[in-house]
Amino acid sequence: MNKFKYYFILLLAGISLVSCSKKDDDDPVVVPVNDYTVQYKADNDSIIKYLKTNYIQEVTADFDVKIAKIPAGGTQISIWDQTTYPLETRDVFNDNITYKVYYLTLRKGTGQAPMNTDRIYATYTGTLLNGTVFDSSYNIPGIWDLDGQGSRGVFVDGWKEIFPKFNIGTSNPIGSDGVQTYDNFGAGVMFLPSGLAYYASATAAIPAYSPLVFSFKLYDLTRTDHDLDGVYDYQEDINHDGYVYDFSDKVAYPSPPASLVDDTDGDGNADFIDPDDDGDGYTTRFEITKPTGATYSGLSKYYPYDPILDNPKTPNTDESEIWGIPRRPTGALTDPTKPESITNPKAFVKEDYTDLPRLRIHLDKTYPFQKN
Repeated sequence: MNKFKYYFILLLAGISLVSCSKKDDDDPVVVPVNDYTVQYKADNDSIIKYLKTNYIQEVTADFDVKIAKIPAGGTQISIWDQTTYPLETRDVFNDNITYKVYYLTLRKGTGQAPMNTDRIYATYTGTLLNGTVFDSSYNIPGIWDLDGQGSRGVFVDGWKEIFPKFNIGTSNPIGSDGVQTYDNFGAGVMFLPSGLAYYASATAAIPAYSPLVFSFKLYDLTRTDHDLDGVYDYQEDINHDGYVYDFSDKVAYPSPPASLVDDTDGDGNADFIDPDDDGDGYTTRFEITKPTGATYSGLSKYYPYDPILDNPKTPNTDESEIWGIPRRPTGALTDPTKPESITNPKAFVKEDYTDLPRLRIHLDKTYPFQKN
């Protein structure tokens, strides 16, 4: 989406656009931005009509898809009614309303699913509901940051909601031509209301308030750690729904659904942007640091979230970490005649690093002991 990074979304209802038309001499006419709830209803009606009046003309062996309008008197089965490729929906909270987003699964994919804040390696083609192609990667994979940050940032909120519903593929050895190919990658089509696209921002190719259609292929991903605390974003998904959100902006999100909040200590900062996840006064990075003066597996000075296997591509180095972030220690007290305290802690035992499930120490505000 090279040219997408130059587009700007109007984030808040109430921001106004200035029209080129004039009222009197040089007074600009101020055009209010459409209400999100009203606009979503219109967009949803348009998308459903599109799904019921268009059909899947072709899906190639490489999962390129062609969608066409059903001609008058045509007997083609609509996208809405066909059952070859599942038409699914996802409820998306944004703009303080809940959107129902439709998407087609052409192939789920067999690898991991990206978090909505990860970096993806993918291709896409974007069209309007009238079939006009407004942009495409032309089957050349690109790198996109789903969180919208940086030069690769995706400014279409719908992408970060639908891509996590798909899985990446498996990479093949790089060919003699230097090209990386993938098998079993995820492929689909998303149908986005304008509120999850460019909303009131118009361009020469995309009119304001346009619902958009994106066909895509998801090849690979890179995990992210937004707060640099040593725990990847996807590992800070406390409710395990595959998504994390920053709801600290109370103007944009005055009342987010509790089911979407991943905030261990309840301080208003989701764990993936909170350097002290459990609010115990010790940073997560500090709590997952391996103690000195003891023998622990692996080269890193930090515990991984889960055990890590050795990298076969580096035969002369053993990167394996056989233990993950531990829970509060359950071994013997340093002095069994005295109660547990900051000066008389229990010892860690092997099971503290391996038992599942376990409350890892960076999420347990009872450990380390509270500072005086």
